[in-house]
Order: sequence, then C-alpha cells, then structure tokens
Amino acid sequence: MLKSSHTSDLLEAGLDEVGRGCLAGPVVACAVVLPKEYTNSLLNDSKKMSVKSRLLVAEDIKKHALAYAIAEVSPQEIDQINILNASFLAMHKALDKINLDINLLLVDGNRFTPYKNINHLCIVKGDSKYLSIAAASVLAKNYRDKLMSNLAIEHPFYSWDKNAGYPTKVHRLGIAANGITIWHRMSFRLLPPQIEIPYK
Repeated sequence: MLKSSHTSDLLEAGLDEVGRGCLAGPVVACAVVLPKEYTNSLLNDSKKMSVKSRLLVAEDIKKHALAYAIAEVSPQEIDQINILNASFLAMHKALDKINLDINLLLVDGNRFTPYKNINHLCIVKGDSKYLSIAAASVLAKNYRDKLMSNLAIEHPFYSWDKNAGYPTKVHRLGIAANGITIWHRMSFRLLPPQIEIPYK
C-alpha cells in the first residue's frame, strides 16, 4: 500500500522523471501535489502498470490533484548538460509551473539539485512507496509515450511508438540503416563504436 504522504501537516509535491535511459526524445518530469486524503488502489509505479490502467488512473489524478505540471528537456540540452542534470532541470521546470506554497519535495531517486529554498527528500524507488511520486511517474510516462508515438509518425524507422526511444534491437537497427534524427541524443552510445552512424 503506497503512503499518502510523508508528513501530516506539510504541503508535499511528488517528483519523478521518465526517459533517462532512452537514446532519443526528451527527458520528461512531472510534479504532483495530492490532497492528504487521496487514495487510489490502482496507482503504482508506472512501470508496473498496464497502458489501460495508467490512462485510467491519470484521469483520476488530474481530477483530484491540487496541482500538477509536466516539463521536458530536449535532446540537445541533454547533450550539453548530461542526462542527470537534465533530469533535475526537467523537475525544476515542472515545479516552476506549480502555483502553490509547497513545503516539501518527495523526489524519486537518490540525488537531486535543491529547488529554491524548499526542503526535499530523495527516496529510492519512491514511485512504489508514495502516491504523489507514483502519480508523477504515471503522468510523465503517459505524456512521454504519447509524444514518442507522435514522433514515430514523422520518423517511422525506429519503432518509437513501441519502444518510446529506449535502446531496443529494432531501434538500433533503425539507426544503423537510416541514420539519426534531431531527436537522438548525440552524447549517448547509439551504436557499438565500430559501426559508423549516418546522419539523415
């Protein structure tokens, strides 16, 4: 059973990101502020949920959340500042959109760059422990999966509608045969070093 909150009196925001391990596409983060009394038996770590469940739960989250916001950082920015810093930046950008006086940030993972003067707590596997972090993971994943599916229409050689930009065999075969796009992360190892990557 996921916890509704870490404290009984502070206004908390859950934070999570998706897309850190992808070869293509932005990294996406979400911040969610839930009421203390919020419950949802279906809500869990987004990676453990079916697409149907995620979409259903997302509607409930959006209906009941006190606030939520999604932000992304582009592949070009990822290449400039590295994926870890890009993940923190995406979280900060999401928080910039929240117009509430948040007292505590619950962050999925073991590291975070402080945001303004708000206290934060890093929680390893937090998306399977706290409802607000799980909610952030669901909204971020739904958003990014839809984005990558739309990009797959423009760039059909990489099966982004199925792999969301992650380094699957099909994705890498697509890179080897068709080159890279503006959505690929040039600082990542897209193919084994002995294979030259064309740019189209």
